[in-house]
Amino acid sequence: DAGENLKTTTDFVLRVIEDAKTNHQKSICFVTGVPGAGKTLVGLNVAMKQFEKKEPAVYLSGNGPLVDVLTEALARDKVKQETASGGKCTLTSARREVKSFIQIIHHYRDNVLSKLKTPIVDGKLEIDQVKVAKHNQDGYSEVEHVAIFDEAQRLWDQPHLSAWLARKKGVQNFPMSESEFLIWSLNLRPDWAVVVCLVGGGQEINSGEAGIAEPIRAANESFPDWNVFISPQLIAKEYAEGRVNDLVDKNPKVQKNTSLHLATSMRSFRAEKLSTFVEQLLDRDPTAAKLTYAEFCQNYPIVLTRDLNKAKEWLRKKAGGTERYGMICSSQAFRLRPLAIDVRAKPDIVHWFLDDVTDIRSSLFLEDIATEFDIQGLELDWSCLVWDGDFQFSPEKWINRDFVGGKWQNIRSPERQAYQLNAYRVLLTRARKGMIICVPKGDTGNPPDETRKPSFYDATYYYLKSLGLQEA
Repeated sequence: DAGENLKTTTDFVLRVIEDAKTNHQKSICFVTGVPGAGKTLVGLNVAMKQFEKKEPAVYLSGNGPLVDVLTEALARDKVKQETASGGKCTLTSARREVKSFIQIIHHYRDNVLSKLKTPIVDGKLEIDQVKVAKHNQDGYSEVEHVAIFDEAQRLWDQPHLSAWLARKKGVQNFPMSESEFLIWSLNLRPDWAVVVCLVGGGQEINSGEAGIAEPIRAANESFPDWNVFISPQLIAKEYAEGRVNDLVDKNPKVQKNTSLHLATSMRSFRAEKLSTFVEQLLDRDPTAAKLTYAEFCQNYPIVLTRDLNKAKEWLRKKAGGTERYGMICSSQAFRLRPLAIDVRAKPDIVHWFLDDVTDIRSSLFLEDIATEFDIQGLELDWSCLVWDGDFQFSPEKWINRDFVGGKWQNIRSPERQAYQLNAYRVLLTRARKGMIICVPKGDTGNPPDETRKPSFYDATYYYLKSLGLQEA
């Protein structure tokens, strides 16, 4: 089902590109999908198809770990294939080729920024032709006809981008959000252009991320001549809390098509209902979550433990052959240090995802832990989610905490609460075949550690157990 769905979506996007080229139009497509449905794969497929036709498209992501892992994995694979067929290819040349169509979005953005007239006057952006000539001599490429933005909901809003540019680049009074600026850069093409936005629902996890409503607003207000193609699911609650609907109704050039939604998860191919279960879990709906889990638990196990060593043992026993496993946790999980887990120690994510069990940097070594920022858009076969006191269950609401100085403080900002909930949504949907959730017991020593009270953990553990999750 996932394979057919991917082909349908890829073919639809390619038709939009061909129509735009033939009819000299400009279009923007929004591809939605459940976690692990293959949105990134659709983007890479489209980029590769255009590459093969010698009509370059650029795949862009603000997710540095994803770009690094994809680039290295494809480069290693190219060297392997060339060697197997008797050819010769160095890893350096393979990386260079891959980077021609896979880029970190900030580099692409900064390339366009470097061509602007400064200072910016009256909120109007203009290209400086003198700078363009200089950059062309230095090998800077023109703006491509097709740009594919992965995790488009994570692009920065205008205040965040403007403040960052003023602070880091000396560019004052920048008038656009990141998504509007990137659409503007494609709009510079005099003939045709296509923007493809790959969108995950409920996955904004950091301050300044504008959400998917922003590029639609930009299309409505700044680029009214652009055709807009969306999936009907884009108006659902998890996409900008349903605010997209109002924006869509205001644009007569919007066309809805079910081909733009990936409904089948490839990541959890044994449990297509995993994303529904996670949604119900986070909505604190134990009755619905228990019924949903019962439908797929035989094929996709989710088990509980309060012992990290037992969790590691479970992972090693479950994984076979070349299957990958690893430990993950929230970036706010600061009180896992007694378990030898320090979220401040960032893993080398390329080695974490791609190297084998003999490398201490590998996820398989079960020493380094990845957070939602390291792993969003990527996946493991089996995961161990270590759940700290930063996100605690209560019957009335989730208790959101931030560790400041030497103690926990409640997070009161609704926006930051939403980011934290989305972080756990990401963490709960990273495994293809199953996961173990480790909820520590907390500290009962004398004197007790006030930052690791058992009460910070017990309610969450018993809530998860009430959903039908068994002890490992």
